[in-house]
Amino acid sequence: MSHRAARGSLSTNNYQLPTPTALERLVFFSDAIFAIAITLLALDIRVPDPAGTTAAELPRQVLALAPNIVSFAVSFLVIGSYWLAHHRIFHAIVRYDHRLLWLNLLFLLCIAFMPFPSALLGRYGDTQFAVVFYAAFLALTGALLTGLWVYAAAGHRLVPRGLDRDLIRDNTVRTLASSAIFLASIGLSFVHPYAAEASWLAIVLIRPVVAHLDE
Repeated sequence: MSHRAARGSLSTNNYQLPTPTALERLVFFSDAIFAIAITLLALDIRVPDPAGTTAAELPRQVLALAPNIVSFAVSFLVIGSYWLAHHRIFHAIVRYDHRLLWLNLLFLLCIAFMPFPSALLGRYGDTQFAVVFYAAFLALTGALLTGLWVYAAAGHRLVPRGLDRDLIRDNTVRTLASSAIFLASIGLSFVHPYAAEASWLAIVLIRPVVAHLDE
């Protein structure tokens, strides 16, 4: 193949990078973004200033941090669940192309931005705007991950030809379900912001429900 032909093949969107090392670089980079984002969540929880806090006031000051701590815990579990889903998806992907790279970057953009909606929820969790912003953002994040998986699995484009169709369906349902829960919670926010936040606990039911459907 000539130099010009080689360059042309590298510039096409359909060019695939099948080497294990290349695929590992994508996964390692993604894991680094997850690790940084999940660590930055804790920066919104600040120890009370000792200059203006007496020993008697310290318990009250710590209790005042409860919304931030709850927001941290929720966001930690959400990012953790997306990391697990991302890990599960890329366990099935054996090659990739440039479109998948960009889809993955868009998804990681949302993960890297996650500390902001988390901080917003921690400070204004009793307002509808903060809850809707958080829920809509997480629904978008889940939709991007679903799009990534659907693109990779459609026609077994980037997954093994013999990959079980039930596994493809299960991964699709799991990622879509999380987005659906966050979207549904936006409606509940019109009842009360805390009702919407409580509905997010339904995410823990996704895995057992999908497993039940397979029986």
